[in-house]
Amino acid sequence: MIEQGPIRPPSESKSLLLRLTRNCPWNKCLFCPVYKGSTFSRRSVAEIKKEIDELREVVEDIQTLSWKLGFEGKVSSTVISHLYPSKEYGLIYRQVAHWLYFGAGSIFLQDANSLIMKPEDLAEILHYLREQIPGIRRITSYARSRTLARRNLEELIMLREAGLDRIHIGLESGYDPVLRFMQKGNTAADHVKAGCLVRDASISLSEYVMPGLGGKRWWREHAVATADVLNQINPDFIRLRSLRVPKSAPLSEKIEAGEMELLDDDDVVREIRLFIENLHGITSNVASDHIMNLLEEISGTLPDDKKEMLSVADRYLALPEQERLIYKVGRWGGAYRSLDNLEDPVLRAKIEEVINQWNLEAAGQVDEMIKEMADQYI
Repeated sequence: MIEQGPIRPPSESKSLLLRLTRNCPWNKCLFCPVYKGSTFSRRSVAEIKKEIDELREVVEDIQTLSWKLGFEGKVSSTVISHLYPSKEYGLIYRQVAHWLYFGAGSIFLQDANSLIMKPEDLAEILHYLREQIPGIRRITSYARSRTLARRNLEELIMLREAGLDRIHIGLESGYDPVLRFMQKGNTAADHVKAGCLVRDASISLSEYVMPGLGGKRWWREHAVATADVLNQINPDFIRLRSLRVPKSAPLSEKIEAGEMELLDDDDVVREIRLFIENLHGITSNVASDHIMNLLEEISGTLPDDKKEMLSVADRYLALPEQERLIYKVGRWGGAYRSLDNLEDPVLRAKIEEVINQWNLEAAGQVDEMIKEMADQYI
């Protein structure tokens, strides 16, 4: 069934999710607890088409309800309100109704590597999806670089012509020692080949970078090598997702064993600055649109906004230690979204009160309290 999944890009938050595989074919990665120990299998074309048919029936039922309520097939808030109290309509009806209401028209192919399917099968599904569901404006999928690197340009062009508009790749790092340590199963060369293939096929490409992934040992190499990979690809989007490690992730065991030492928030900002500084000759949109990132303001289009992005990092790093502390508590507490929020006297007074209370109750443990606040978003 079309459903909410464990990983959902914020940029696709109004998408309907369609699952083409069962879980992830690469579940050895150290920092992802979602698919740990899961069994991977492909779903058949017939099975997926059956669910697309069921989705079409849901759309038609909602439109029928709209006509009965006098809205001529359009989905209004009144139509949605009729779906919630009724036992006749389940969760899928409410999800589809919201999708129709917002008019987003986006479908996301769920799980971590939908393009592992045979290109001909995936093209058949894409054609069928667009034929059966009216109003689709964009179809997006995750893909692994190693899988894409095995495809040829003709196959990706076929998928684009069948209706695949955008691909998200979890680049994470362009530094091979980091990729090996994290058991990613990709190399920097895989990332370059895959990204360039997607771009050559004229499919929109979004690459995800993970600041902090190199730890204290490799943070410089991680920043510079990752920038180098992206300079060779020139993706449409570069999205920052700073590393946070839940206790359930295998990487947590490596950290406890002393095999990796995490960066603190200030060092992550220094790494991001070095990364941005080393992006050259590309026209990508950089986005820090996630709560796990300390500085949401580091965003813009290269090369025009590069200086401004660097200035955000410099502005933060130039703050006195107490000011950085106040900002971190405000950010991880959900009160701050930009450095300008530091100038709000009401918010500042509340945050300073929290910090003072921590100092009274847990002297010397403020940094640990801040980490606990940030980790709540994992």
